[in-house]
Parts: sequence; C-alpha cells; structure tokens
Amino acid sequence: MPIGIDEIRRGRYVAAGLVALLIATDISAQPSRQRTYANPIDIDYRYNFEQHNEGISYRSGADPVIVVQRGEYYLFETIGDGYWRSRDLGTWQHITPSRWPLTDIVAPAVLSVRDTIYVLPSTTSPLPILMLTQPATGRVEFYNRLLPWLPMARDHEAGPFALAKPDSVQPGPWDPQFFHDPDTERWFLYWNSSNVYPLNVIELDKTKRLAYKGTPHWLFGLDPEKHGWERFGQDHRDTTTRPFIEGSWMTKHGGRYYLQYGAPGTEYNVYATGVYVGDNPLGPFTYAPYNPVAYKPGGFVQGAGHGNTFQDVHGNWWNTGTPWIAVNWNFERRIGLHPAGFDGDGQMYVDTRFGDFPHWLPTRAYRKRDELFTGWMLLSYHKAATASSARDSFPASNVTDENPRTFWVAGQNRPGESLTLDLGRAYEVKAIQVNYADYKSGLYGTDSTVVTRFRLHASIDGRQWKTVADLSREQRDRPNAYIELSTPMRARFVRYEHIHVGAANLAISDVRVFGNGDGSRPATPAGLTARRDRDERNAIITWQAVPGIVGYNVRWGISPSKLYETYQRFADQGTTLELRALTVGQAYWVAIESFDENGVSTVSSAVPIR
Repeated sequence: MPIGIDEIRRGRYVAAGLVALLIATDISAQPSRQRTYANPIDIDYRYNFEQHNEGISYRSGADPVIVVQRGEYYLFETIGDGYWRSRDLGTWQHITPSRWPLTDIVAPAVLSVRDTIYVLPSTTSPLPILMLTQPATGRVEFYNRLLPWLPMARDHEAGPFALAKPDSVQPGPWDPQFFHDPDTERWFLYWNSSNVYPLNVIELDKTKRLAYKGTPHWLFGLDPEKHGWERFGQDHRDTTTRPFIEGSWMTKHGGRYYLQYGAPGTEYNVYATGVYVGDNPLGPFTYAPYNPVAYKPGGFVQGAGHGNTFQDVHGNWWNTGTPWIAVNWNFERRIGLHPAGFDGDGQMYVDTRFGDFPHWLPTRAYRKRDELFTGWMLLSYHKAATASSARDSFPASNVTDENPRTFWVAGQNRPGESLTLDLGRAYEVKAIQVNYADYKSGLYGTDSTVVTRFRLHASIDGRQWKTVADLSREQRDRPNAYIELSTPMRARFVRYEHIHVGAANLAISDVRVFGNGDGSRPATPAGLTARRDRDERNAIITWQAVPGIVGYNVRWGISPSKLYETYQRFADQGTTLELRALTVGQAYWVAIESFDENGVSTVSSAVPIR
C-alpha cells in the first residue's frame, strides 16, 4: 500500500533524504521597505509537489524557524525549495541554495551560532547536517556528511494504539531542533512528532561534528485528560484520535530552560504551542500552568503551533507558528509571526491579540507587549463586494467573510477581471491584504511564470479612482500580498484589478482592508459571566451584545494581571463562547473587549471562571 508524505510527517515510516547540487540564483536587492506587516506573512509560498500524482495543487508553508545572522533574518520552513532572507522581518527574498535535498526539507532543525547556521531536515534515517556561513549568497556546505543512526531507534514505528516503551525511540529524528547553551557551550537535540512517543533529547558532541553523545532521554508527552488545549480536532472536539506532540524549540531565559512544543495537530484551528520549564536542558521539566502560550483559534488566521522563539536585532522577542488553510489538503498551511516575551515572573507569553491585523515592524526595543499593534482596524468585514465575473458557488461575497476556506473564482483567469468592495462609508484606508486561494491550480512547483501581478484602486464616490498600489511588474508570487499604502487615503470603495497569476484559475479568498473610521470607539461589553463546566477543561463565557460592532476579543489568563490569551470572535458568531483549552485544577480569569472600524473598547473588568 503506498505511503503518503504526510505520514512521513507523523513519523510513520522510514525514508532517507538525498542531497543534490543545485545552481544558486542571483540575489537582487530587496524592494523598498514598509513599516508594517500582517499575518499570514507575505512570502512566496511554494507550490507543493507531494500530491502531484493525486492531482492536488496548493501552496503551503509550515514549521517555520527564523534565525538572525549578521543582523539579518533567515527563514527556513517545510517544502520551501530553499530559504528566505529579510532585513526587517517584513520584506522577504527567497534564496535558492547551492545544495539542498532532492525531496526538499520538512520541519528542519535550524540554529544560528556565531558565524554559522546549522540545518538538519526531519528524517527517519541518517542525513548530513548542513551549514551556512554566508547565507545571503545561497552557498550551503556540509557540516557533518552523515550523522550516525539514532541510538535506541526502533526498526519500525509502533502502531497507532501501541504503548511506547522507554527502552526505545522512534526512527528519526523527526521534527528535530538544535539547542546551544551559551553559558556552558553544550549542544543538544530535541525532537519528535508522535501520538505514541514523548519528546526526546540527546546531547551532541561538538568535537565530533555534532554526533550523538550517549543515549536519548525521554522527556514528556501530552496529557489531554488534564490539559484541555491538548485535545485533538477542530475546537478540541475529536475524541477518536490521539493528539500529536511535535515541533520542539528550546529557549533559555533568566537562567531557566523553556522547552516549547506544538499540539494537538497542525490541521486544525487550535494548533498551539505549549511550554515546560526546567533548570537543566536535560530535564526534569515542569508543565507551565499558563499553557498554552501561543493560541489563536479564532479570526482570519487560525492556529499558532510549531514554530520558534527568537530575538530580533533590537532585542524584542518573537514567536513563529503554523496557521492552517486546509482547502485542498489537510497540510495546506501558512506562516504566522507574533510578538512574544517573558514577564517579570518569568511567565512566557505570545501575543495573538489582533494577530492577523497590521503590526509595526520592529525599529527599536519596545516596552509594552501590545505596543506593536498599529490600531488599524478591519474595514471590510461582510461589506458588499461585486465582481466582473464569477463561477457558480464561488461568489464575490466570499472575499469579505474573513474565512480563507471560502473564495471567489473569476469566470476566466485573464487581465482585467476585477473585484470592487463598498465599505459602506468613507474611511481612512491605510493597508490592503489580497489573499489568493488555489482552486484547481494545476501547479506542483514554483518557477519564473508563477508571479502575482495586480493593481489596487480606491475611490470616495465609485466614479473617480486613484491607483494606490501597482504590482504590474512584480517578479515573485504573493499568495498573501500585504500592501501598506504609501499615504493613507480616504475612500469608500476599493477595487482589485487583475493582471496575472500563475495558476490555471483566478481565485481570491479575502480582500482585507485596514484603516480607521471617524467615530467613537465602541462600548465595553456588559454582563460578562464565566462558568466552569463539570469537565474543568471547559468553560462557558457569555456577555451582552454591543450593537453594530465587528467583533469581540475574549481575553483570559491565570490572573487578572496576566490575561495573555485571546480568543477572537466576530459579532455574528454570537455572545457565547465555549472555551475548551483549560487545565484541570488551574484557576483562570477572563475579560472582554469589543472592536469595530473605529477602534477598540476599554477592556472590561476581569471575572474569575468558576
């Protein structure tokens, strides 16, 4: 029976990677910088080849790692056909490397230490470790020509309900991650992606080109009976499948070791990052009571698990993650980037509040965790949209529903097709994000013909138009094109004018318009209640509706001063939320705020969840 690549991602069979020499492309200067970004990040996500034989075409990006080398940022991810370079975290340039595995890389271990970036793809058999000392040039060399076999590895994967035994580990390492302790100069490798085995760690011998030193240590697995957010499925509701622990990342802060992991599954809105904390890189580790640390189950971009935590050149903390799309394939995904940090008590947090609205790119060290949110609000939610043409079942109205799994498909993929949004009244428009979808795209790789070209126009009256963005000469693919207007423009109407996409069909999931209205900010929701269920992993949150708004942020955490978690809800989703991400025995508090085109309300007083 054939075995798919996605089963490799879950560590279900043994496959070796091959390394080939490729020709590096010329690297041109980056375009002019903008001041803001919005999730999903705007990179040229690559068309995936893995489902070519099944005729399933889609773009994807996942399992990101961003590292800093010589003051610049380098992004590595799954099936990227190389990596990306940026000077500001906003504009990314794809680099085709001189040497890369023939079947690309999945969920790589990546670490920058001094003048070298080390890369190890996920694998179930020995592979080389690659190194980059001049990453801007695309030159990739071997650091270790071949790792030895992983000690204690099983000959084959255990069955889906087999009990793992502590005298063995899975073939691997799959979902690996390097850690270098700067205070001791010791090296470690953390890894695993399994719903049977826990995370593992093994020390590495730098004097032997990072060969394994000793034997693997078992660390911890998931405990969904106590940790509500670790339950599998959409909104944590799948009781038939064991959840997966994967995507480890180690951060040392304040002398303590924060071992992060992704759970419960990448193909759902609740994919999140948790953390255990210890005093030794080999453990033992203690479950953090404030888990999950990165959680974004609502809004346009959903999912925040399996990424990494890093500091930018100004010292600010960031966390990357893997939002889901899952239109053509369960593993059709994107990449998210959120501000992160550690509070005065050492509690780690990732700020996903307004996590798919525009944020400032870092230009200095910021003092407050929400300082990077621009305050530019969503102006386009459920606003009227018309199109030059549309195929049945794919109407223009889909482009303003804030759902990447619904989309408009033009009658033909030809220049001149258009979408026009009526915002209902005039606003100060500051940014526009055009999110494309793949509908029978017929592409299984990205080449020079796969570019995104369009123009954006704005108008106050729908008759006289001004071009606010011209990408008619764009030379890269931009599936999630984010455009910050060079000058804010007062407008009621926004028009997308199509020029070119490489896909067979022109499909757009959402045209998202950001800016500000002239009115007062909305009222704070009243009547907030929070009731813990008999199953302590769940709680019912209710509040009174605020008329005419766009949505609500339910903010929760382990104390009134630590409401670091956010669950975004649109107003038409009602005023009741079942929160299914709580830890048994842990106390929680919750507050709420509303938002519309004019701004954000004052947050309510926090109430305990009882």
